[in-house]
Amino acid sequence: MSKATIRQQFGSHASAYVNSETHARGASLQRLIDLVQPQPDWHALDIATGAGHTALAFAPYLAYVTATDITPQMLQQAQKLAADRHLSNITIETADAEALPYHDDSFDLVTCRIAPHHFNDIPLFLAGSTRVLRQGGLLAVVDNIVPAGPAGDYVNAFEKLRDPSHNRCLSGEEWITAFQAAGLSILHHEILAKTMDFDFWAKRHDQTMQSYLLAMLSEASGASAQFLQPQITATGSTFTLSEVLFVTQKT
Repeated sequence: MSKATIRQQFGSHASAYVNSETHARGASLQRLIDLVQPQPDWHALDIATGAGHTALAFAPYLAYVTATDITPQMLQQAQKLAADRHLSNITIETADAEALPYHDDSFDLVTCRIAPHHFNDIPLFLAGSTRVLRQGGLLAVVDNIVPAGPAGDYVNAFEKLRDPSHNRCLSGEEWITAFQAAGLSILHHEILAKTMDFDFWAKRHDQTMQSYLLAMLSEASGASAQFLQPQITATGSTFTLSEVLFVTQKT
């Protein structure tokens, strides 16, 4: 997936992310703060910040936070939210998750929430995140996950049909392997389920595309259906996605 496509997709829908239930108020946001226990002398980096929800939630607990993204429209939304909350300890700027322009050992905390499935190279993202962390610093990641094998391929295809900027969700096992390869120690990880309202999830598309998505959801079988748990009725449909939350440490 090209960076231009990602910018185009997110730029077109940037305002929707301001009030996105999953991004703005999802359970993983407060859970991340509770587990990380941010300290008042820490400097943090939030990667692929989107509308800035994670960076803004952490900012009151930190000395300073740098929020980054590659999509200008997203950064504009984050700037507006930061101003609305009268936060002065935050910088919002352009940076590529896979080519971080920061010095080694610059941050006490790096966060990235519900974004890596858009990245082309997760090992490169992890290597860069590890590099900019100080010794003993924390990398906290939340992202959608899929089951291993063909069921995961089906879920990824379902997600990509809805959003062309979607690259690939990893399985939980793949994340563990990737963190270990990056030299990070896993301090904690857990899985959080989230119920998705199909109409809201698919509303960016016309009726034709929504019918394709609903058909793909209804035709899920075996492990794919067990994972997605589709509930399709005449009055509305839901399905389930899962997020994994990792807190890791550079040691």
